[in-house]
Amino acid sequence: MEREPMRIREGYLVKKGSMFNTWKPMWVVLLEDGIEFYKRKADNSPKGMIPLKGSSIHSPCQDFGKRMFVFRLTVAKQQDHFFQAAYLEERDAWVRDIKKAIHHIDGGQRFARKSTRKSIRLPETINLSALYLSMKDPEKGIKELKLEKDKRVFNHCFTGTCVIDWLVSSSSIRNRKEGLLLASSLLSEGYLQPAGDTSKAAAEGLSDTSFLDLSDAYYYFPDSGFFCEGYSSDDDVVLKEEFRGTIVKQGCLLKQGHRRKNWKVRKFVLRDDPAYLHYYDPAGGEEPLGAIHLRGCVVTAVEDMPDTKKYDADNILFEIITANEIHYYLQAASSTERTEWIKAIQSVARTGLFLVSCPLTCNSAPWHHEFQ
Repeated sequence: MEREPMRIREGYLVKKGSMFNTWKPMWVVLLEDGIEFYKRKADNSPKGMIPLKGSSIHSPCQDFGKRMFVFRLTVAKQQDHFFQAAYLEERDAWVRDIKKAIHHIDGGQRFARKSTRKSIRLPETINLSALYLSMKDPEKGIKELKLEKDKRVFNHCFTGTCVIDWLVSSSSIRNRKEGLLLASSLLSEGYLQPAGDTSKAAAEGLSDTSFLDLSDAYYYFPDSGFFCEGYSSDDDVVLKEEFRGTIVKQGCLLKQGHRRKNWKVRKFVLRDDPAYLHYYDPAGGEEPLGAIHLRGCVVTAVEDMPDTKKYDADNILFEIITANEIHYYLQAASSTERTEWIKAIQSVARTGLFLVSCPLTCNSAPWHHEFQ
């Protein structure tokens, strides 16, 4: 007896239009046999459906310049579909589940999720995603440093030599030559990013290897809070104080406009010390659309918003009231996600310290600092 395909994963992704070169946020649902995408989470009918049988997936997809965390899904008819996640771990989770769904449906089987609490490392295969999480471990991972070069200061980064040293000490490789190959793979897959002219030139093919085992070649983790100060027009430079904080949580939420009271999908990035919540157009743009200063704010769950147009928002609304009494209304994708955001914002706003056990929301060691 046939049954409806089960939902495997759902959430906001940015999708490239099939006919026009436009990127728009969509509510995407991964099923056992295909991917449905909706204009809004509450919509009953999808705008489209992509069958997975005979499809292939490619990640990372670097066809769009500075647009990061993109993956490409090519269907059996050789039509490409492009999706962009909000951050690296989110992209990898989608790609992993889509690959497993394709494998099972091509084999005539239904998709069955297994526990991912413990990664399995095959004898001859290195799990880059698991290795990446180990590299970012606050206690045993690579230490992020403040480095100076050419009258510039690079924050939250590390050297190529540090990466190879760590790979050797963690027994991930047998020698430094193997380390270069592994580090190059991490670089090409987007798990590491080059910082500064030396490492960028190598990554662009101007050296014998894309990754450099050098003490003056700098790298950083995506979304780690990296920024560079100095007299430079380099696109790494971020001078605003509010961007210096460690990123502790990020993802897409619905935000209500202050004037028209309409709801739009925005990518939110929560930073600690100083405590700021920046929001961006998820379809593109490196500059934030706005910033919410969280010090002294109040954040609470909201069960009802009378006289306000909203989507199906039961148990997913919350409100941030800043110290200067500006109100922001937000919608999460689920009640669980709402709780996670509220706890994270409350903790950051109160102390500048946010401790989590989940590696997907904390990219470096917590800052043990309290606002005075």
